[in-house]
Amino acid sequence: MTIYKQFSFDAAHFLPQVPHGHKCRQLHGHTYHVTVFVSGAVSPDIGWVLDFGDIKAVCKPVIGRLDHALLNEIAGLENPTAENIAQWLWLQLKVNLPGLQKIELKETPTSGVIYEGD
Repeated sequence: MTIYKQFSFDAAHFLPQVPHGHKCRQLHGHTYHVTVFVSGAVSPDIGWVLDFGDIKAVCKPVIGRLDHALLNEIAGLENPTAENIAQWLWLQLKVNLPGLQKIELKETPTSGVIYEGD
């Protein structure tokens, strides 16, 4: 069974690796939407895979580090593409979130990435 919890955060970034003249090389911001997917067996005693509150307790402090931040200034995110942000989130969350299956990160309503771990 797979369950999920959704979060959002607002942050600014610029992409220093893209060619000069590319609009993303300039400082700009997004409202990011993150969906964290956790897989596991349904507990016969409780009836769930994991308490959504437990997912929130693990994810909120990590996502809080990104909220209203300049992502380029966060260690490990010097080139904060959606792909790199999703990988960074994975590395931060997998330690304390057993069953982490994948992370979906939307940079806009129509653009995003799904990361399923290493």
